[in-house]
This record gives sequence, C-alpha cells and structure tokens, in this order.
Amino acid sequence: MMMDDVTPGEHRLVTTIRELRELIAALDRRVPQVERVGEVEIARAATGLRIEALRRIEELEREMAAATATA
Repeated sequence: MMMDDVTPGEHRLVTTIRELRELIAALDRRVPQVERVGEVEIARAATGLRIEALRRIEELEREMAAATATA
C-alpha cells in the first residue's frame, strides 16, 4: 500500500500499527534484571503489554482489510 493512496483514517491505522510494532520491539530488547526489587512485576507487565499490543495490531489489520475490501 502506497502512502499516497491512503485516506487519513487508513494513514492513522498504518501509523498506529507501526508504533505498536516499535513498542513490541523495545519490549523484546529489554533484558530483565531479576536481581532488582520489583523486576518480576515489571517483566510481567511488559509481557502483558506485548500481548495487548499484538492483539490491537490484529484488530487494526482486520479493520484495514475490511476498509480496503469495501473501497
């Protein structure tokens, strides 16, 4: 999909998906420091955030596919 051919709504979806993928990449790069107090909770929260980001990407991609199919 060329960015010149997208609507403002589609552009927002593409931007949001890109930002969510960047978030996931940052979470994946983080190495837990298990010797630090609270690190286990932080690692769990990061895992939950990653799962939610992936779920949201799937929703946005379905939304984009539906918009493209009806265009």
